[in-house]
Amino acid sequence: MKVETVIQDQLNKLLEVKTDDQFTVESVYYRGDTLCVSTQLGCPVRCSFCASGMKGLIRNLTADEIISQYEIAVADGFEIKNMAFAGIGEPLLNWENVKNAFWYFKEKGLKCSFYTTGFPAKNLKELLSLPHNGVNISFHSVYDEKRKQIIPRGEKLQNIIQTLKEHLSKLSKRKKKLYNIAYLLISGVNDSPQELEELAKISKELGIGVSLLKYNEIEGLPYKTTTDQEYEKAFLFLKEKGVRVTLSNRYRTRKIGGCGTLMVNRMND
Repeated sequence: MKVETVIQDQLNKLLEVKTDDQFTVESVYYRGDTLCVSTQLGCPVRCSFCASGMKGLIRNLTADEIISQYEIAVADGFEIKNMAFAGIGEPLLNWENVKNAFWYFKEKGLKCSFYTTGFPAKNLKELLSLPHNGVNISFHSVYDEKRKQIIPRGEKLQNIIQTLKEHLSKLSKRKKKLYNIAYLLISGVNDSPQELEELAKISKELGIGVSLLKYNEIEGLPYKTTTDQEYEKAFLFLKEKGVRVTLSNRYRTRKIGGCGTLMVNRMND
């Protein structure tokens, strides 16, 4: 593998690494110390708001290909302290390779966090037990029917919630701070007071926070971002309900840093 190009904006750097079979693997460097790595070429989950998985899964990345994203970035002079399994792909659907890469990064003394849809739940259960530094589980709706439209291949919410309940019941309040519900706020889709009320209820029952993400619009997809006022209103609504809620940081609101905005993997002609 080798670095093909590095695309930059003011806050993030998009690293494109070419595989031996001429596919492009994308990772994002941000905050001056964090590398967000991809785990698959394309994605089988096919979230309907997401550019990354528009064409489905091409193939899983090997553990070496996941690790190489880090090694090449370090060789190019990037200082890395944190690894985020949050690029293209569902980590739990390439679980053995992701686990091998995880243990490699831990041996390097790196902090590792995960973003996942929670599918399949049996692998989510194993992930939760790892010595990770944070797990964000994508809900994007609290209603199964609507969630299936947003995340066509996702675990049923009750299975995710039950898995979380079993794991979190053993943890202290301090340890629970490592866990968040990721909720991508999409205008007119999942931002009603009724749905946010149910989200607050689930969050408080589990004792974990909500990472409230702002949708970055993608050309060709039907979804619209919320206005800044609507986004702040949803944030304050959850906060007033007693939820530990955070907004998208400035890195995730950039064109090359937002949820679902990495380009579809492609093979050169």
